[in-house]
Amino acid sequence: MNKSDLIERLVEIHEMPRKKAEEAVDLLFDLISKALVKGDRVEIRGFGSFVCKHYRSRSGRNPRTGASIHVPAKRLPFFKVGKELRERVDHISP
Repeated sequence: MNKSDLIERLVEIHEMPRKKAEEAVDLLFDLISKALVKGDRVEIRGFGSFVCKHYRSRSGRNPRTGASIHVPAKRLPFFKVGKELRERVDHISP
């Protein structure tokens, strides 16, 4: 499922205008993004949590040439699945 599919499902299930559904999905993603940029943790009970992990700078290797390169420090978003979602997915047979 992608963003467009999510919007379509909202329109179908809640019989709301497409524009409103699109605004709701955009708002949710925007709020999660802003919280992660600030360094906050976003937790949705039963679903999971979003956090930013910090990675220190390090030296790495270019796989093509084997030359040593500097990899700068960075922050990356990370999603940790919640217990309820993990159990739901695990108990559904394909």
